[in-house]
Amino acid sequence: MSLPALRALRARYSDAHVTLLAKPWVAALYQGERSIDRIVLLTSRWKSALALRPDRFDLGVLLPNSFESAAQVFLSGARRRVGYARDGRSLLLTDPIAVPLSGEIPRHERFYYLELLRRAGLIDALPDAPEIPLDGISEARDRGEQMLRAKGMGMPVIGVSPGAAFGNAKRWLPERFSGASAQLAARMGASIAVFGSAGEKVLCDRVAAECGGRSLAGETTLREFIDMTAACSMFLTNDSGAMHIAAALSVPSVTVFGPTDETGTGPCGAHARLVREAVECAPCKLRECPIDHRCMTRVSVEKVVDAAQTLITIRC
Repeated sequence: MSLPALRALRARYSDAHVTLLAKPWVAALYQGERSIDRIVLLTSRWKSALALRPDRFDLGVLLPNSFESAAQVFLSGARRRVGYARDGRSLLLTDPIAVPLSGEIPRHERFYYLELLRRAGLIDALPDAPEIPLDGISEARDRGEQMLRAKGMGMPVIGVSPGAAFGNAKRWLPERFSGASAQLAARMGASIAVFGSAGEKVLCDRVAAECGGRSLAGETTLREFIDMTAACSMFLTNDSGAMHIAAALSVPSVTVFGPTDETGTGPCGAHARLVREAVECAPCKLRECPIDHRCMTRVSVEKVVDAAQTLITIRC
């Protein structure tokens, strides 16, 4: 979601040295990104920011909404500090920017960051940014293919990410992930790699066992996951970070949406397909379903397979 804003800044300040301050768990997403020159890891709440003071930054742009992020950029000594006026942090900013009201900008989250730049006078207009590809996809795909082959997996590979953070309501049924991936693997002559965090190992092991795949839950770093996803010919997922990564790698992907709103946080690009059932209570945006989880239980294996079938020729 942040890449269009970073690239717009690079286009505006083509000769500038751009430093990204990022938490370690997300920094791998920006490795290879040509719009930035350096990544500084936020390994300590305040020490990392204070260590930037000798750089004498001309401009600090805050994409997070938190007070803590504003305090960190303030401590860095950046002369101009631009961010949305939220979380009681306006006094720490030289340019506290009014938060867009509903209907003032397009609903997708990427425009929220771009509008910050526009309101601060850093860009003249919102670019469309219909796709948000990561830089270095070919290199990532080559590395990922080597990793998958080293794990004994033959190509092509179908990637499956059956988990989702922030509650079970966003998760399609595991047995249906198994059924859909097994059907597609049979049609494509593909192996199946099931990805997830260490906390999702039981779920991923179950899906892998049922579809004849390989569970890699808890076995990959974020960088390794990105590379292996780049090597996949198809990806099945819930609304999750994995969904955005697959889309950013131009991997044909099918996402099952239930309680969340795809107009705000859906994947970008022609390689992504969304599957959802129109139910009266969605999108509720709840973490746990208080009734019968109908937004997910009504999504059939056949519907996901049909959506994937329209994408198979893109990469296979």
